[in-house]
Amino acid sequence: MDAAKSSRPQLKIRRVNLDTGRENVVVISSRSKALRAEVFRGFSRVELRAGSKVMLATLLLTDDGLVGGDEIGLAEPAFRRFAEPAGGLVTVSPAARPASLDAVRAKIQGHSFKASEISAIIDDVTHYRYSDMEIAAFLVGSASFMTSGELLALAHAMAQAGTQLQWDRPVVVDKHCIGGIPGNRTSMIVVPIVAAHGLTIPKTSSRAITSPAGTADTMEVLARVDLSVDEMKQVVTTCHGCLVWGGHVNLSPADDILIAVERPLSLDTREQMVASIMSKKIAAGSTHLLIDLPVGPSSKLTTALDAMRLRKLFEFVGDHFGIAVEVIMTDGRQPIGNGIGPVLEAQDVMAVLRNEPDAPQDLREKSLRLAAHLLDYDPELRGGTGYARARELLDSGAALKQMHKIIDAQGPSGCRTDLGTFTADIKAPRDGIVEAIDCLCINRLARSAGAPIDKGAGIKLFKKIGDRVTQGEPLYRIYAFDESQYDLAVGAATADSGYVVGSRDADGGEAGL
Repeated sequence: MDAAKSSRPQLKIRRVNLDTGRENVVVISSRSKALRAEVFRGFSRVELRAGSKVMLATLLLTDDGLVGGDEIGLAEPAFRRFAEPAGGLVTVSPAARPASLDAVRAKIQGHSFKASEISAIIDDVTHYRYSDMEIAAFLVGSASFMTSGELLALAHAMAQAGTQLQWDRPVVVDKHCIGGIPGNRTSMIVVPIVAAHGLTIPKTSSRAITSPAGTADTMEVLARVDLSVDEMKQVVTTCHGCLVWGGHVNLSPADDILIAVERPLSLDTREQMVASIMSKKIAAGSTHLLIDLPVGPSSKLTTALDAMRLRKLFEFVGDHFGIAVEVIMTDGRQPIGNGIGPVLEAQDVMAVLRNEPDAPQDLREKSLRLAAHLLDYDPELRGGTGYARARELLDSGAALKQMHKIIDAQGPSGCRTDLGTFTADIKAPRDGIVEAIDCLCINRLARSAGAPIDKGAGIKLFKKIGDRVTQGEPLYRIYAFDESQYDLAVGAATADSGYVVGSRDADGGEAGL
């Protein structure tokens, strides 16, 4: 077998400047001298071998001279993962389909996964053996139904696929919000409060996928977030807490891959969400976890009943893995804070930590309430005193001091922190009262303006639900760096501002616009 492999024709590796997202993509010439391209036309996937290294990739054929007849082009993600130098030799052969796909087909036909099958699927996904189409088949099949046993097996397999963090402490706290609410950067206030008290809170967060900012994107305005595991542990040892990008420390690596395929398909089932979140908390070594479930007409959870069902799943998985899970429902009717987009949200966070008089009070109050729940896990703190302790730490400046300590320990990020130079105010169409704000619409507008890629792009809110406005008064301001994105965001906001402004009609009823 080894002799046969060594006798196969080899191609020289060429690095091709193509960003193919997560997928491994390679390119060979239709006039390849070493391989008969027609042999590969029936195969969408190929296997690359160089010594003991093996990688599966999606194959593209070209006849435009992108690669030579004795070369194979590796797109940027494939070149990075294969980690062989340009000019090195590699053998290429048609790839056998992953055996775990048989279980995916059976699931689609109505069968349940075995735990071993889920482990095999997650292993293949993590090692990029599945194409996006095959990942979508797994997700759609799982979305149709998932047993409690499958949910536990999925959370376990995802947690085991990456880094496993362990902390020599009896209490390791964490919090997580399921997302969907613009500007909800409570973690960046909760972490320094809790760390200043002395509890351990190693916070790993994600980057934005469909939102204008994730916690990691916003923290990156203030400090480096792409820390290694050893660097993260050192920061936690020094500061009791951190705010880092979970993707860089390889916690539940399959999760980011699955989410990136879920979102375009609008797949967000309760079971998959719980497995995703809990796998990261299991891998992070958390002992006590607070889950924030915002409920509102334009949030992920629209009713208290939806939130209750999700709460029970979190509690079920937490009990199984020995994590004390507390789930709270919060107000998800409107954005939290004033800024939407990394720089604007970082400004809100620091204003709260500095106790500035014009700091957003909704962000301050929600952060205090969340921090109070975590502080109550401290066995040395008297029951029910968590809120008072959290407020003391914030008001005294201890939380701000701890945040500066965390920032210094993580180091500077080098990100630009200026706001977009193209600005436009979106104004109230009439006199009245703000009755509703569409969180999904505001998120889309901020992304249209360029957030989070342009950290200084986004939206600054001037009005919230219940505020009285006069015709022509600004509701919010759009910031953008690129003129085309500015035009896109302003055009979309003109068509639908995301605000409902109501007024009383002559009969005393409510009329809205």
